[in-house]
Amino acid sequence: MTTVEWIAAGFVFVAGVIIGALLAKKKSHGGRQRQFAEAKQQFHRMREQLEAKFLQRAALTGKPRGLRWADCEFENDVTYARDRKTRELSAFVAVSIKFEAVPGGGMEEVEAVGNAKYATAVFHYDPRQLWVPDPQPIFNLNPSEAVRRFESTLEPVASE
Repeated sequence: MTTVEWIAAGFVFVAGVIIGALLAKKKSHGGRQRQFAEAKQQFHRMREQLEAKFLQRAALTGKPRGLRWADCEFENDVTYARDRKTRELSAFVAVSIKFEAVPGGGMEEVEAVGNAKYATAVFHYDPRQLWVPDPQPIFNLNPSEAVRRFESTLEPVASE
């Protein structure tokens, strides 16, 4: 082969690698978009069960100490974010939580116990298990504030 043929072959090879990388990136982005659309549908189909499971799991944590989870009201809006490293999708929902004092738990005399506490419930998407509620709410932040608070590890995906 002549020098010109080697250069031409090298150019074709490099061009092929670049085109292949661009196609793979486009396919990967399309796959992520499809997965996100499917995950959103599943979240909405399972929402009532997820809310009940969140309340059940959160109540079992024993936190806050001296209080029992009495009720949890969920807002309709959902904010989605993705972990920057693992690409795990999460859904953030605003909640209003009511507690009641546990007899003998030392909180019976605190007047503020009955006041609603505002927080964000977090649900993580696992393609094998679908959606899984995190039993630890993020207190005093709404969903968009929670995503911004953790912007070093989370990237916003969508809100609805």
